[in-house]
Amino acid sequence: MNEMIIATKNSGKAKEFKTFFAEYGIKAVSLSELSHEIEDIEETGSTFEKNAELKAEQIAELLQSPVLADDSGMVVDALDGRPGVFSARFAGEPKDDQKNIDKVLAELLDVEAANRTARFVCVLAVSAPGEETVFRKGYCDGRIADTQAGHNGFGYDPIFIPKGYSETMAQLSSDVKNQISHRSDAIRQLRDWVKNLR
Repeated sequence: MNEMIIATKNSGKAKEFKTFFAEYGIKAVSLSELSHEIEDIEETGSTFEKNAELKAEQIAELLQSPVLADDSGMVVDALDGRPGVFSARFAGEPKDDQKNIDKVLAELLDVEAANRTARFVCVLAVSAPGEETVFRKGYCDGRIADTQAGHNGFGYDPIFIPKGYSETMAQLSSDVKNQISHRSDAIRQLRDWVKNLR
């Protein structure tokens, strides 16, 4: 394998995967770099795994090429696992990070610190035509802060304090974030699979 399509139009996410695959001599190409537009795949699954699988398999079939897709989000224990697969649209359409943050904080208003445990989850799915889809799952455990802080990040980063830290994800440097993030955890787990491709 010398090329992998990354099922994202997010340049930051694409860059992370490009760096990873370059180590193995594999060129990673994001959807925004293709010569023709790929329509967004509707994420109708009830789990991160199913949504990642839908994106990877449908785009792999369309392009007849290996595709890596991810689905990720925030799981809050006191909210029975919500926002979960609805993380990006927790406060409704259109997507709005600030409204999502406000909704989580409002729903946790009377929840004490010890019970504000949460984690970021990332599921990677790699699909190639005619082959079984490969999954890897990464986590970043922590808790939800009482108030938001920091500007280095997006989504729920300003209210998520990773385990072992006193600052929110949005207050940490990009280097630290990349070392402890749920996506980097999932990517690390992909290493053994990529090595076996050779």
